[in-house]
Amino acid sequence: MASNLPIRVGDVHEVALATQLAAVVKRAAQGRPVARINVEIGALRQVVPASLHYAWRFVSRETSLEDSELALEFLPCIIRCDCGFEGGMSGEYSVLCPECGRPGTVIQGEEFRVIDIEVLRSR
Repeated sequence: MASNLPIRVGDVHEVALATQLAAVVKRAAQGRPVARINVEIGALRQVVPASLHYAWRFVSRETSLEDSELALEFLPCIIRCDCGFEGGMSGEYSVLCPECGRPGTVIQGEEFRVIDIEVLRSR
């Protein structure tokens, strides 16, 4: 994969995600050109949108994914606690229950999943 786009050190996490995403999408598209990929990303994945879009341009270049739009939907972290609480975290990356202070169970926020892929008719 030839590219003139330099990879920046801070983008390494997003490059790995974009590379795996491209592999999944290519397999699903079965060689057809892709117009759009809708992806849900949980807050705990700590993905920087601009970095993921930049990495996507790099990994999709000169492939059937090159002109595709990467549409990202970010999901907040939600925890559930034995005390009955279900909702947002007590701090930015804390899974402690804001009601009782005990650790909660993450029920949303760790996702990185393809929701759907819009493919074009073969050229």
